[in-house]
Amino acid sequence: MSLASTTGVGDHGHYGWAAQWSPWGGPMAATERETGRRRAAWLISAFALLAAIGAAGALVARRKRASVDVSTPRVSVTANGMEYTVLGHGRKTILFIPGGPGSEIPTGGLARRGILAQLQPYAEAGYTVWQVCRRRNMPEGHTVADMADDYARFIRDELGGHVDIVIGESYGGMIAIYLAAEHAALIGRVVLALAAATITERGRELDLRWARARAEGRFGDAGAIALEYVLPGDEMAGLRRRLGPLVGRMFASSHTPPDDLIVEAEAEAAFDAQAVLGHIAVPVLLLCGDNDQFFTPDIVRETAAGIPDCTLVWFEGMGHVRAAMSGRLPREILAWIQ
Repeated sequence: MSLASTTGVGDHGHYGWAAQWSPWGGPMAATERETGRRRAAWLISAFALLAAIGAAGALVARRKRASVDVSTPRVSVTANGMEYTVLGHGRKTILFIPGGPGSEIPTGGLARRGILAQLQPYAEAGYTVWQVCRRRNMPEGHTVADMADDYARFIRDELGGHVDIVIGESYGGMIAIYLAAEHAALIGRVVLALAAATITERGRELDLRWARARAEGRFGDAGAIALEYVLPGDEMAGLRRRLGPLVGRMFASSHTPPDDLIVEAEAEAAFDAQAVLGHIAVPVLLLCGDNDQFFTPDIVRETAAGIPDCTLVWFEGMGHVRAAMSGRLPREILAWIQ
């Protein structure tokens, strides 16, 4: 799940929305009740903090505009409905594939600043960054491999047949595996950020329920389901229900078609790319937290071992959410690609 794919504030990752305001990544402490109270208070106060961060981000962007004009992304859409935004004017190109289920280019001011915060480090490093969403009106049964074919077509049609770097984050990383395995001639290097060749049953089940709630317009339920990642366990169920409508407001403005949400979630439920790892003929950087509950260390190690040229970087003590919000992501990626 990804807030960037629904509202544009941070992504990345299945629960990238929470990465903007959750410092946790591992299991809850033994003192569950006290921990829950602290988390609830922190979650509520964080909404006010987000507004302040957005205002500060706008000020920083204005101050930087004179030296590096990366403050105004160009937004467009392809004939088959792949929304995209472009930031920077560098000679080398980055294709950024966002998380999911569901992806879109947001229209709100705060959400748009979220995209800037995500892509700006790469643009300022001299790259032109293309963040590209999944196509619209995908047919039933459209797989993660089929989505990779859609991105390959985008590279041919919009990027002249080649992109220097592909960065796939969480759900986007799942797609990037197939893109690297089956369309290697189109790309130079691949970054799998918080992703691997398969996913835990808990991750599949959570994302499927979350996507169905959104598709059916049950945004309060969607918010409560999303909170299961940061407030797990039956003892937190009441708190999740109370906070669900508040969190669900962030999903209510999404314009991803309901059917596409379901297609993506069902494709994730069937996802297993282990058989194609040996076909990847480009260098790969794989980054993951060692407390990730979607892509566990065993899954990540097996993925890295199956890729002929793979550099594995662990974010120690971090889960999916905390690693997604970590400032280490762009630093590690830029250090590897430059």
